[in-house]
Amino acid sequence: MQLPLTLQVLFSAILHPPSAAAVDPSNVLISTPGQIAPVRAWNLQSSTKAGSDLEALSRPGIDTSGWIHVNTSKCTLMGCLLEAGIYSDTELFYSDNLRRVDSKQFQVPWLYRQEFALDPGAGKYFHLLTHGITSRADVYLNGKRVADKKTQAGSYGGHTYHVTDLVDKTNVLLIQAYPTSYYYDFALGWVDWNPWPADNGTGVWRDVEVKQTGSVALGPLRVVTQLGTRLESSPANVTLKSRAQNLDNTAVTITVTGTVSPERYPGPPISWSQTVTLPPLSTTDVTLTTTVPKPAIWWPKQWGSQPLYHAGLSVFVSNNTLSDRVSATFGFRTVTSKLNSYNDTTFFVNNRPFQVLGAGYAPDMFLRFSPTKFESEAQYVLDLGFNTIRLEGKNEHPELYEVADRLGIMILAGWECCDKWEAWSYNQDLAVPTPVWNEEDYAIANASMFHEAGMLQTHPSVLGYLIGSDYWPDDKAAPMYVSALKSQDWQTPVLASASRRGFPAFMGSPGLKMEGPYDWVPPNYWYYTEASASRLGAAFGFGSELGAGVGTPDLSSLRRFLSPADLTDLWKNPNKDLFHMSTETSSFHNRNIYNTGLWKRWGAPTSLEDYVQKTQITDYEATRAQFEAYAANWNSKRPATGMIYWMLTGAFPSLHWSIWDYYMHPAGAYFGAKVGSRIEHVAYDYVKKSMFLINRSLDKEGARSVDIQVVDASGKTLYNNTVKTITKPNTSKEITSLASALKNIKDVVFLRLVLSDPSSKDTATLSRNVYWLSKTIDTLDWDNSDWFYTPVTKYSDYTALNKLAAANVSVTAWSRGHASPEGHSESTVRVTLENRSSVPAFFISLNLVDKEGRDVLPVTWEDNYLTLWPKEKVTVEVSPLGAAEPAAVQVVGKNVKGTTVKVD
Repeated sequence: MQLPLTLQVLFSAILHPPSAAAVDPSNVLISTPGQIAPVRAWNLQSSTKAGSDLEALSRPGIDTSGWIHVNTSKCTLMGCLLEAGIYSDTELFYSDNLRRVDSKQFQVPWLYRQEFALDPGAGKYFHLLTHGITSRADVYLNGKRVADKKTQAGSYGGHTYHVTDLVDKTNVLLIQAYPTSYYYDFALGWVDWNPWPADNGTGVWRDVEVKQTGSVALGPLRVVTQLGTRLESSPANVTLKSRAQNLDNTAVTITVTGTVSPERYPGPPISWSQTVTLPPLSTTDVTLTTTVPKPAIWWPKQWGSQPLYHAGLSVFVSNNTLSDRVSATFGFRTVTSKLNSYNDTTFFVNNRPFQVLGAGYAPDMFLRFSPTKFESEAQYVLDLGFNTIRLEGKNEHPELYEVADRLGIMILAGWECCDKWEAWSYNQDLAVPTPVWNEEDYAIANASMFHEAGMLQTHPSVLGYLIGSDYWPDDKAAPMYVSALKSQDWQTPVLASASRRGFPAFMGSPGLKMEGPYDWVPPNYWYYTEASASRLGAAFGFGSELGAGVGTPDLSSLRRFLSPADLTDLWKNPNKDLFHMSTETSSFHNRNIYNTGLWKRWGAPTSLEDYVQKTQITDYEATRAQFEAYAANWNSKRPATGMIYWMLTGAFPSLHWSIWDYYMHPAGAYFGAKVGSRIEHVAYDYVKKSMFLINRSLDKEGARSVDIQVVDASGKTLYNNTVKTITKPNTSKEITSLASALKNIKDVVFLRLVLSDPSSKDTATLSRNVYWLSKTIDTLDWDNSDWFYTPVTKYSDYTALNKLAAANVSVTAWSRGHASPEGHSESTVRVTLENRSSVPAFFISLNLVDKEGRDVLPVTWEDNYLTLWPKEKVTVEVSPLGAAEPAAVQVVGKNVKGTTVKVD
């Protein structure tokens, strides 16, 4: 498949000329005090074509019919060209087509231009708001320069420019965005996550907004909450703050009115006012405080509900005339952290110890943010049982935090590693020589921190901020960052970095470890916790980014972005460098370590289908063990206080580092992680051969029953027992040893653990979990560990499972309608599988498709990749999250012949 990628962008634009209709002055962008609106569309052109006279280009009357028109408020250069149809991501992501994009076209400045109408007049003031432009920009309005590239610098450099004297009825905004270098500019870099976009993310990636006010303008609203000792029964104080700027050369007395009201649930609104006198041309922090008698407390999803409040400040000048208003949504909750005796950080949410279990987020490669897609991604996070997303230098947009607030997902934000953001004299790990910060750099970073703190401050979903990632900021940057956060009334923990390499003395240790792995390790790796000093990423302390390097897409996804030759390479050339991995110079540009483990443990693949099935088994086993080990060791002598899996999803179709793939198809890594992250669960420790009872709730307690059964490959029962125990909220504990039951394994056995609540109706099953175990576990060479993996000197042998007798499994599927919590009509599909054989039916995957045979995505499965005992019957539900109509379920297992079953 070949693409016309050599087609010149500028020539392509001529083939798709936009209309050059004049701006209608009556159709003003904004018209009332306090109103704010983004510039909704852009015309783009390379400076090599448009020229360099920015004053002329930012005046009305320029013919932009030959420019590139995009009907979106924000896009990087590549994002804009995709939006305009010049490129197609379906084609770009196929095989190595990304290589063919001409990056030279982005080595010069590009222009973003748009015209819009305003209605200026006496008493009307206008402001231009930026939220970061990559890498730098000159900003012009109506032939006048508003800011140059020294001021408007950095992807997170947000600024407010007062432009009242420049506006007219018809206005032209021109932004010249400069080329980006990840090592010389404060940008959104990719390090080794994936191949880099040709434009390095250059452009207007966040909204540029215009705001109208009266003579007094308010800055973003900050909300400071102070909860009582007894959270829900004690009154809580709420303080609303904003910087009020008097734009006139005379003193003014203003009335400031604050409002606090619950959103989407009953409760009385609170409104109160006070007067303040502002000196001429001054900026004053206005502060209003009130008390909420019985606050509704915001909790992470697994622990409770997510009540939100609306807060607003309005400022009135003479004759009770509205001058400006600002608002925000907030929630009542507290977040703190502390170091334990091992120097590991534990977070506390609403005074409860909070074990962080989540993954690291990757945005779209071209920084195209879709609130709808992120909503689906957030639903996946909750379906998995995760409670946290880490953002490493990818702080995205306000809508991300709004979704997290509403759904109850914690966000651990922060700066990124390995480029300009960490260009310290003591950082010896940068891939290329990078100049250390100068005074201008400190100013850009300070403005970035101030802006991001203001954007995040009110959101209850924010768990904290990491002002460093792999390295800590130097002795000038660290207090600067902390000061900027404090000036925005930051109320959650601030940690110096995500690693143990060092820290500023005044901040203390961050209490997080970043010691790998990032590539494949066997499942027993996570349970070697005794000699913790040499056990790197094993389940103790707080792992800020770590994982077994898995996340292989299933076959239907692979065929969307790999050519036939690429697909052949997967299983016939296991050590070959692959484009859909990492950058060409990274340690992760091939699947050598991963494939060595697969070949040694499962035998050489006999076909593409066989290879992909073995990858799903490998991925499932890897993620389940990692999440189970951390959850199981929550209350160990050295507790596992938190873990961020590397990563949540990829920026483009990737072969690793994903819980689900780019197309949102959940596969082995997803369902292994889902089993390992269940709220109530029973897990097997590969090293001790013991069983752990896990309870991640705040309210579930009482008697529990665990049914334990071991069968061999022929279905013969080798062990059968039931353990009675008691569970307590937010705890994990070892409940029994299985060493004697598993001491005589000949080849491979299956272990099934079923946790149930005997006091519930029908003795409800809380967790069902099946392991495949060989007679020996993998032998790890800890002494020769590298930063990204620990070698294996002897592998477990699962080749006996390639010879399993065929199992006869009957499958039925039917649709059932129901009302969603919001009252919408939704449908789910129930799938019943029954193993009618005398042998186990191993690793049965289920895939929902439409009438054309295409995957129904996004979708949540109650369970998947199932292993059924002889004569066992299991029913699972699947819920489509989109509009696609499910028509059939595709079914296949290791020893179950593939079939497609119609949904009745």
